Formats: sequence, C-alpha cells, structure tokens
Amino acid sequence: MSDKKTVSLVLGSGGARGLAHIGVIRWLEEHHYEIKSISGCSIGALVGGIYAIGQLDEFERWVRVVNRRDILALLDPALGRGGLIKGDKIINTLKGLVGDAMIESLPINFTAVATNIKSGKEVWIRTGAMFDAIRASISLPLLFTAFNYRGQTLIDGGVVNPVPTGPTFGDGTDLTIAVNLCASSGSGLAAPVPLAVKDEHASSLRDTINRFVARISPASVDEGDRGLDMYDVAYQSFDAMQGTIARQKLAAYPPDVVIEIARSCCRTLDFDRANELIALGYHKMEEKMG
Repeated sequence: MSDKKTVSLVLGSGGARGLAHIGVIRWLEEHHYEIKSISGCSIGALVGGIYAIGQLDEFERWVRVVNRRDILALLDPALGRGGLIKGDKIINTLKGLVGDAMIESLPINFTAVATNIKSGKEVWIRTGAMFDAIRASISLPLLFTAFNYRGQTLIDGGVVNPVPTGPTFGDGTDLTIAVNLCASSGSGLAAPVPLAVKDEHASSLRDTINRFVARISPASVDEGDRGLDMYDVAYQSFDAMQGTIARQKLAAYPPDVVIEIARSCCRTLDFDRANELIALGYHKMEEKMG
C-alpha cells in the first residue's frame, strides 16, 4: 500500500494563467503526493486532461518553447459562426502532440466542466474522448465557437463555475486542493517573477485578432478614443465575473487548500510566457504547503 497522501485536484479557468497549473502539479509530484482525481474547467481541463492521459511532460516541453508566431499559426477564423476561432487547429495540434484517450479508461478520475448555453447549467463530462471534453470546456465566449457535444451546445465552464470543486465530492482522498486563477490583484498575491515585463512584440496576438475583428465589424471606434481595445474590455470583464463567482463557490464549498493566482499577473492570451507562469504555480505551492 502506498504511503503517499492522495489528492483531488481542482484546476480553475483563466486563460494563459492556467500554465501555472503545471507548476502546481510538478510540486505535488516532487513532494510525493498522488493525484487521484482531477476536476478541471477551461485551461484547467486542458492541463488536467493532458496530465491524466500521462503526457504532461510532452505538453510542457512544447509550451515552454512556443512563441507568439506559433500561437498565431493555430488561429483558424470562424466567420459567422458565433466566435472568432473554430479551435480545430489547436485541438488537432495538441492531439498530434500528446494523443487522445477515452476518459473512462484512465487511471485518474477526470471531469471537465462546461456550460450549457441554452440552460445556463454546468455540465460535467466524465466519459468519451478526452479532447472532445477539453474542446467543450475551453470554449471561451467571443474567442472560440461553441461546441456541440452529444446534442448540447457547450461553452466555457468558467461562465458558471470557474473553480469546480463539486465533482471531487466523495472522492475519499486525503486532500482537496483548488487552484483559483482569478484572485483579486489586490490580494497580495502578485507574481514573484517579473510577469509584467513586456517585449516589443507583446501585443502582436491581440493586434492580429483586433485587425481581424475590424475587417468583419460593420463599424469601428476611432483608435484614439478607445483606450482599452475591445478584447481587453471583454476578457477583463470575464475575469472579473469569474473572480466573483470563484469567491462565492469557494466560500460555499471550501476545499482543504486554495492556491490563488492573481488575475492581473498576465493577459488571457499570454501563452508564450510559460516559463514564468509554471514557476509561479510552483512558487505558490511552495509558499502555501512547503
């Protein structure tokens, strides 16, 4: 019998900040915890799902070297389909990188959380192809098109439950650890690494998307009058909403441990900052549990 402490791991939504989940998992591995169950939402479903199929090493190697040009190459425009990006290229790239698996065949209990756009209720996906579950859970409104899953139109789980502890109830593990990626920037949880530093091309991904939107929009706002671009407004609004819901959910259903990542530590699409974000997740675990 193993003497490792067993963990139910709840991985929240929050765009690129979710790369911190990798650091959280690495800390747990290094300190001899055994992850028996994962409940993930959006980027949490992606990282958690890849870990569950045993391919986090491969994904981490890839994401540590990806740059903004690589990310831009994965955007497949979805004109008139309820979102800017279809998401097929991203999902197919990841499937080619790490493979796919049926959730019910995995040694780790796994749940991806999505939202039924018609009913407004959260949907727990616990069977079927892993990357179907991930694609449903990451369907961030405005960016990705919704995903049809078994007759349901699903969008990002963060709309209703950005830190989904519910699926872990009854796991019988020693600890439930939740990672909230939407902590208030005023919580004293600022990044210990220089995440605010930008290179000369730091906004290229958002600029490309904004140019794409400008081409398909019937009208535009004068550049000099708008301050924040439309995607800054949309994503910051979504993050603020998620932060409020996360606080309520965590208060109502408190896990044993909460790891909080400030939502101000990076932008939603800063996936080229993996090294810093992975280090941040590891640091937060060491700070909380070391």
